[in-house]
Amino acid sequence: MKTMITGCSGLVGSALIESLFKAGHSIQCLKRDTTAATQHFWDTDSLPEAGNTNLDAIIHLAGENVANGRWSKKKKEAILKSRLDGTRELIDYVSLLAVKPKVFLCASAVGYYGNRGNEILDEKSSLGVGFLAEVCRQWERETERLTSLGIRIVNLRFGMILSPNGGALHKMIPAFKARLGGIVGSGEQHVSWVSIRDVVAIIDFIIKNETIKGPVNVVSPIQTTNRELTKTLGKVLNRPTFFKVPAVVARLLFGQMADEMLLTSCRVIPQKLTLSGYQYVDPSLESVLGYCIKNLP
Repeated sequence: MKTMITGCSGLVGSALIESLFKAGHSIQCLKRDTTAATQHFWDTDSLPEAGNTNLDAIIHLAGENVANGRWSKKKKEAILKSRLDGTRELIDYVSLLAVKPKVFLCASAVGYYGNRGNEILDEKSSLGVGFLAEVCRQWERETERLTSLGIRIVNLRFGMILSPNGGALHKMIPAFKARLGGIVGSGEQHVSWVSIRDVVAIIDFIIKNETIKGPVNVVSPIQTTNRELTKTLGKVLNRPTFFKVPAVVARLLFGQMADEMLLTSCRVIPQKLTLSGYQYVDPSLESVLGYCIKNLP
């Protein structure tokens, strides 16, 4: 199976390449064009000629990191522009292919739903309010052009990805090891999470299952809160979790990002994956955190 991936060096991309390669995929990594002399988003020289390639699947993961630095006006513009421009140019390329890929999987996030308190959210739930919700809305809308080309579209709404190789967990561990780990805000906000092992298995499952299309919540069916996540990580690391970060402090430190990523409550369930019969690799939050801590680089 021939698969093109963007965002190959990222947390999901790097894990996915290893997994799909073992499963027998031939991988084409598409990289961004970093030269100032071109107007192209992608390194077009690395693309095969449109008439000489037969891709089975495209997995589009690339985009500016939303959790790296405060959300200044310039940062927010980069977050949105990297997703829209990259997707548009990639779909322009796909439209020229003589043989179209069977499936196009595009990253998104549970940020689509915004801050929803205790409301249980599945793929049919409405769009939320906020910057991340708007980014997800526009990003998913860009992929709709593929419908007229007869390509199956899947929008991967990722929750917090727990991995030993990066992501949110790596930002949390130093504070916990220093005995400064603790709940953020009230601690009652829901956190939708998924293990990196399930992420790669879910993507492989979706590629093979032709009935799955549209938005898919890539989250664990095991729900948790910031308080429960904090206590469980402290238990795995054998560290106390008495320290607290009040909401006002989180906002001073991280600005708007605190409200939309740290203090927001998003109780998402993987309705489509459950109904499709996907069997999760990681059975509990404690087992996932234990695996991650044990396998830190």
